[in-house]
Amino acid sequence: MPRADAAGVKKNKLGLKLPEVPKDASEQNHSENGIPDVCIERLQEEFKQLDCTDTQKNRMEEFFNSKRAVGELKQDDLVNICELGQGNGGVVWKVRHKPTDKIMARKLIYLEVKPALKNQIIRELKVLHQCNSPYIVGFYGAFAVEAQISICMEYMDGGSLDLILKKVMRIPENILGRITVAVLRGLSYLRERHRIMHRDIKPSNILVNHQGEIKLCDFGVSAQLIDSTALTFIGTRSYMSPERLEGTHYGVMSDIWSLGLSLVEMAVGRYPIPPPSTEDVVDLFKEDPHGNRPRPEGYGSYRGLAIFELMEWIVNEAPPTLPRSLFSAEFCDFIDRCLKKSTSERADLNSLLNHSFYKRYETESDNQDVAAWIRQVCRTESDGTNDNNHRRVGT
Repeated sequence: MPRADAAGVKKNKLGLKLPEVPKDASEQNHSENGIPDVCIERLQEEFKQLDCTDTQKNRMEEFFNSKRAVGELKQDDLVNICELGQGNGGVVWKVRHKPTDKIMARKLIYLEVKPALKNQIIRELKVLHQCNSPYIVGFYGAFAVEAQISICMEYMDGGSLDLILKKVMRIPENILGRITVAVLRGLSYLRERHRIMHRDIKPSNILVNHQGEIKLCDFGVSAQLIDSTALTFIGTRSYMSPERLEGTHYGVMSDIWSLGLSLVEMAVGRYPIPPPSTEDVVDLFKEDPHGNRPRPEGYGSYRGLAIFELMEWIVNEAPPTLPRSLFSAEFCDFIDRCLKKSTSERADLNSLLNHSFYKRYETESDNQDVAAWIRQVCRTESDGTNDNNHRRVGT
């Protein structure tokens, strides 16, 4: 992923600036109560309003039963198992909740802010208790200890898609179709039920598990938390839409751009700005015709642009596209509609929910193809590790 450096500041020819995040009224003045009632009867009523399969309903009920058993989270009840990765603004750990033996993902965010602001962030995060969807990562709770804010979430054992992409050369189109359905349904749920946008769609914020479930995490429900970390983690700018980078008003259409860019990255196996040549992508498909080969060390690496060079490219240059000889016409058209620089030309959420590429995958609700793919990725990684170990010992 492109990173900022000193040279990039000098090349900011357009005078672009890192955008400020607008504060939505829907993200403020949340209840100060603790964990809300999560009784199954109320959840059944919510399920009636969601497009869920019986399997999805059962898994959500299991999560809420475990959430009710966990109750109020405390620092001393959590034991670190291993680091899962670097999230937007902090480190994510796999942890065990000692009283229940429940495995969770705990995101630690370090913030040097006044206690009053920290308490406000915790209050704003509590809206996550109300985000109950099979396409949104489950939320156990949040609490603050000294300079740390902990956000405890459902553990997704397949990891994030950016980590998956470090294990394989690319993600096949049929799996990207299922990812598209899950992301669009997650975005639609956030908009229709909670009047919020995600603000940070990218591969690292799309998680998978061995049941084949695909869920969104790290969406911007706390305006204060977004403001507090906005200038710290530049990588997020890589997926921002032109209108956000120009500092103009933006909305859910910005999430559509970010989804399109993320899909291109996963389809061609590298961040697509500046875009790879058609020849590079053709060579990739020759090397990896089925999308399941392990990624060699250093594959996909290239000289990244400085942050302001990257921002200028996104604003001024033609958006990335997919070679039509290698991907379906429906997928290429879907990407083209997402990556229009003008919001008046870009597809909106409703039109994408009716697009032929979405429709092709929306009825495949059992997720068995995704589950099989995750198992294949794990086997591929294990085989690659074993091969490297054999080579190191000379066997």
